[in-house]
Amino acid sequence: MNILILGAGGREHTLAWKLKQSTKLTQLFVAPGNAGTASIAVNLNIGVNDFDSIKNAVVDHNIDMVVVGPEDPLVNGVHDFFLNDETLKNIPVIGPQKAAATLEGSKDFAKEFMMRHNIPTAAYQSFTSDTLEDGYKFLETLKAPYVLKADGLAAGKGVLILNNLQEAKDELKTMLVDAKFGSASTTVVIEEFLDGIELSVFVLTDGENYKVLPTAKDYKRIGEGDTGLNTGGMGAISPVPFANKEFMDKIHTRVVKPTVEGLKKDDLPYKGFIFIGLIKVDNDPKVIEYNVRLGDPETEVVIPRIKNDLVEVFEAVANQTLNTIDLELDERTATTVMAVSGGYPEAYEKGIEISGFENVNDATVFHAGTTLKNDTVVTAGGRVLAVTAFGNDFKEALEKSYESMEKIHFDKMYYRKDLGFDL
Repeated sequence: MNILILGAGGREHTLAWKLKQSTKLTQLFVAPGNAGTASIAVNLNIGVNDFDSIKNAVVDHNIDMVVVGPEDPLVNGVHDFFLNDETLKNIPVIGPQKAAATLEGSKDFAKEFMMRHNIPTAAYQSFTSDTLEDGYKFLETLKAPYVLKADGLAAGKGVLILNNLQEAKDELKTMLVDAKFGSASTTVVIEEFLDGIELSVFVLTDGENYKVLPTAKDYKRIGEGDTGLNTGGMGAISPVPFANKEFMDKIHTRVVKPTVEGLKKDDLPYKGFIFIGLIKVDNDPKVIEYNVRLGDPETEVVIPRIKNDLVEVFEAVANQTLNTIDLELDERTATTVMAVSGGYPEAYEKGIEISGFENVNDATVFHAGTTLKNDTVVTAGGRVLAVTAFGNDFKEALEKSYESMEKIHFDKMYYRKDLGFDL
């Protein structure tokens, strides 16, 4: 079959790499893709939110299935666009419909969903510019640190954790009144701070049945020891060593099952991935957030651990027969280390030549922010490459990721050398 992946990052290159291994695949297309996807698929110069051009591509290339990588087109209703179009309505889309995608599109909506279905999460209240004074009062009832979250999509940067009450009040005003995150912060969710260690759990559902995929832990801060500004993710490890059977049973019973059942009860059709951001507080799981797609760079460690034919798995999602699939996982640990452009997550240069790919043989290099310039791979984003390796434990896997990373070069390249420090 012919498959189209929407997206341009490391997540999409990883999905393309995995789908490419299927005997059921005829041709693979990625829109818009990157230099990594260009080597294994046909890149189409189409934006992920350009639904009309996506439709034309689907018709022109006889696409049989569309896999949606990023959150934007899902929140904007790409799945609904297919269902409402006579030509496209029978083409399966892997990714939830718009109403369900609001789980990521609105923090407030997600919090209400969790409260409604008794899913453990931090205490919270939501505020707008009209209720700014109430927001100040609510902050005064909390203990530091203070957690402020822009309600809408802010490219992973809309969460502030502040230790000073006055600073928290000032930032709340900046978000609500001065639109620090644009329309994303028209509403701000203020949460109690949860102290613990974080992990991500990925679930794949066909709307009726579901499979729990491998756990992963990613590292968001730019600086070593988890310091500095938040990024889209500096690396990831799967599985998470502290997520033992007892803890996973709690996650399954208290979080995964009520989430999937809650979607059904609320009539939110869902065929795709659910990313559940969790924190372990005194050996109990609490939900920090939902994403309605795979995380990045967690995809680069989760997908390589799945042994099944991914086309077959996605077909089961489309046909609501996911219960017939036995998920087979590689028991080894996978780690990925992200190389980023100098200056990221603030201002950085693009178009810098990357060399050394041919020297890597003990790891897989997934492209995140790259493009081709006269057949040469150059940087095209803040997060540039993710280097994934396997080992018997996370230390052995990381050693291989780092050894391979040292063989790659581009000017002002930076990566964290301390992943796993907290495990």
